[in-house]
Amino acid sequence: MRETAKQSFIEVNSVAVIGNYLPRKCGIATFTTDLVKSISSNIPYSRCEAIAINDKPGGYNYPHEVRFEINQDNLSDYHTAAEFLNINHFDIISLQHEFGIFGGASGDYILTLLEDLQKPVVTTLHTVLTHPSQKQKQIMERLTDLSDRLVVMSKNAIDILHVVYDIPKEKIIFIPHGIPDMPFVDPSYYKEQFDLLGQKVLLTFGLLSQDKGLEYVIKGLPKVIKQIPDIKYIILGATHPDILEAEGEKYRNRLHGLVEQLNLSDHVIFKNHFVSFEELCDYLAATDVYITPYNSEEQITSGTLAYAAGTGKAVISTPYWYAKEMLSGGRGRLVPFKDEHAMADAILELFQNDAERHQMRKRAYDYNRNATWKEVARQYMDVFHEIKSEQNKQPRPYETSSSGYKSINGAELQLPDIKIDHLLTLTDDTGLMQHASFTTANREHGYCTDDNARALIVAMRAQNVPHIKKADSVKLDELSNLYLGFLLHSYNNETARFRNFFTYARQWKNAVGSKDAHGRALWALGETVSSTKHNSDLTLASKLFMRALKTAESFDSPRAVAFTQIGIREYLKTFNRDSKVRRTYKLLAEKLFDQFKQNASEDWPWPENILTYSNGKLPHALILAGDYLEREDMRQMGLQALNWLLDIQTENGHLAPIGNQSWYKRNEKKSRFDQQPVEINALVEASIAAYKSSGNKNWIKRAKFCFSWFLGNNDLNLPLYDPRTGGCHDGLQPENVNKNEGGESTLAWLMSLIIMHQLSDSSTSLNGKGEVTINERDLDMATKNNGYNKYMIKKIVHG
Repeated sequence: MRETAKQSFIEVNSVAVIGNYLPRKCGIATFTTDLVKSISSNIPYSRCEAIAINDKPGGYNYPHEVRFEINQDNLSDYHTAAEFLNINHFDIISLQHEFGIFGGASGDYILTLLEDLQKPVVTTLHTVLTHPSQKQKQIMERLTDLSDRLVVMSKNAIDILHVVYDIPKEKIIFIPHGIPDMPFVDPSYYKEQFDLLGQKVLLTFGLLSQDKGLEYVIKGLPKVIKQIPDIKYIILGATHPDILEAEGEKYRNRLHGLVEQLNLSDHVIFKNHFVSFEELCDYLAATDVYITPYNSEEQITSGTLAYAAGTGKAVISTPYWYAKEMLSGGRGRLVPFKDEHAMADAILELFQNDAERHQMRKRAYDYNRNATWKEVARQYMDVFHEIKSEQNKQPRPYETSSSGYKSINGAELQLPDIKIDHLLTLTDDTGLMQHASFTTANREHGYCTDDNARALIVAMRAQNVPHIKKADSVKLDELSNLYLGFLLHSYNNETARFRNFFTYARQWKNAVGSKDAHGRALWALGETVSSTKHNSDLTLASKLFMRALKTAESFDSPRAVAFTQIGIREYLKTFNRDSKVRRTYKLLAEKLFDQFKQNASEDWPWPENILTYSNGKLPHALILAGDYLEREDMRQMGLQALNWLLDIQTENGHLAPIGNQSWYKRNEKKSRFDQQPVEINALVEASIAAYKSSGNKNWIKRAKFCFSWFLGNNDLNLPLYDPRTGGCHDGLQPENVNKNEGGESTLAWLMSLIIMHQLSDSSTSLNGKGEVTINERDLDMATKNNGYNKYMIKKIVHG
């Protein structure tokens, strides 16, 4: 983690809507198009694009907002679409669902897309069945599992989903069908453009199919015409494409024949084409009464009815589910199914009672003010924001992990071999570059002292680990000189401070880097002094260490102090009798300990009122200092703080480290994302230090537990380690891993992996009785490095 991190508000900046799309001719295509355009035009900060479902191989001439097309019967297209959505940084996926628009049995191909998807999903249900087939019910159950919310356009649908499918009501959201935002107008003003001035206008619009029941309106018209001879009935819309392909214009021709049979040619007007939005609005404006005579009760939504009622039309309808809900409270008239006499009576009643008709219009218009597309777009965005916030607090884990290394409980681990391919990719003849775009080094951001210090630590630690290829070990030995040279160049003699950021054009961005960068450089130099095999590197590292150490004595930043302390502790393994360094070590240890004592409480054993990054380094430094200085109070404070850190970051059997979006402020909620590998590294190393200090084998388990986060034992059940490159993804986000593999993350992984291998290979181990053992050779080495006698070493190891 860099010295600072941006505080970020959880925002939804991009939405992908999956569904049919205009110019495909169907109701869902119209709905999807209206939704996409409404979000794009009314939510200016959000990018909204469409994933269109094609019912023919060539597709359609789509507008620019369609980003990707799926051939509905091609299963591989669903896999590819999921991959496309995953890599294109959409925050939310909005799925428009109806069983018949997707391929497979009852449209089950869409489940393939959702199962591959790594994004939150909101599914709008355009069909809700009360008597589904077994296959349809299975699809609905799986669709529910894969969706974060289900949106319905009828309140009745909420009860059906709960009773029939056992879906919790809290997972279901009601958002009305969107409607155009039209003024409440007198139809007479708009009739002239259709040559209907002075006429009474009755309208039905939408795609024609046999279940529309239009023949019953036509059969009732002779009775109406006897009292209202100036009535015109407009049937607006093309035949549904699927019906047209299956049986041609059979239904429309039957209606034409009925009109001729009843001598209604002067009163019934057929407009046989798929109307544009603008043309539809003009027809609605000129309409006095809208009629929707559908034959089936089981219709949970109707876009045509929503448009008619929402634009202030008096409505007559058969009592299908959606109509009963929309037209209750005097907002319309309901008539029995397939009853031409009742329809005729309702038409006469409304045209002969102007006051009641206009009151009905006004009630419907007022009721639907929250259903204009602008309002509907806002309601959808509210749901999207809510889901993103929930995901940030409690993410949904993936069902399986691609990791082959972690066990169920994270206690037993198969450690991967150490692989430095990605480290080499990020390193050139100057040093290690900070960032990567996916797995490619990103030269734009150049280099930094922080990462080159970490790289030097990796090079030093890897020299004596058997789980690394000999060629890689030789290469790291060579690179250690490069990384050490970077630290030498970063030290500014005039300021006695390390600079940090170095551009790819080989220019320093600052004369003085952060205190953290200075502390990390001292840490790396200390590890070099303790581990290098080369006298020249030992000489350079020790001299540079001493030049930079004096400045660190004035530091008060807890992390900078901790990094420096750990570096000193490594330095003293070789030069234990350096009195000057020992005095500095004691001074810094007391400073960090005092910060803990001044701020810590029983429920917040911490030196600051906020937990940020690399938190494990603070107790790590205290534990080491307590051992070296024989200060049990320091050691216990460090162990207590580390234990607390792990407790507050453990949820549901895995580590959930503090995220860098807003950290964790005292008495406030912990930020969940983004979770950073550098925090895991700090906890792993601190846990191993706690084990070595106390001899308590539970600390080994906790180190493994923390390390298992890299391998998939985390909120999303996804590995961050990339076995192909040997690198590590840059963090865990609410819906996926960050696909970039930058320097900090890869180094945090390698530092953790190496130290876990060292722990595994150490001759300090558990004997068959579960006791800690240590051989005499290690006692001699420990005595030399620590300045303790053998009795003290045994006491520390055995606790």
